[in-house]
Amino acid sequence: MKHPVHIAWALALLPAISCAYALDDQLDCKSTGHAFVAPLLQQNLIEAKPMRVEPNSVNAFRPTKDSQLTAFGFSVYAVVAYQKDDPIFRKGTGEPIADSAYGVVVIGRDSAVEPKVRATGSDATVHHVAPFITAIFCKQD
Repeated sequence: MKHPVHIAWALALLPAISCAYALDDQLDCKSTGHAFVAPLLQQNLIEAKPMRVEPNSVNAFRPTKDSQLTAFGFSVYAVVAYQKDDPIFRKGTGEPIADSAYGVVVIGRDSAVEPKVRATGSDATVHHVAPFITAIFCKQD
């Protein structure tokens, strides 16, 4: 017979597991900022208001408290995106990065993230942000 604490622990993990949402397929760089972010907003997987807007107009959205977003097996810290003339996004103070751009910031070393991104055939740029923080980014001019 299993210990009741183990059963309770396993049951407590079920909501987190069932809410996991992998963004791998969308990071193929064949989409737009709007097409990437709009479904995440509709499903309440990211906060509606960006936590930060960069001068280049990249909007950073925090995952909602109950969402478990992943990209290539790594936990998503932020969803980043911009699309010109789209009311979902706020414009920054400088020149926009592109007409459309999107991606994620994950918790993981770039040396571990990049091989997983390339294995899927994605053209995304993989960029070291900080120790254990990596950006996976797609942009279109």
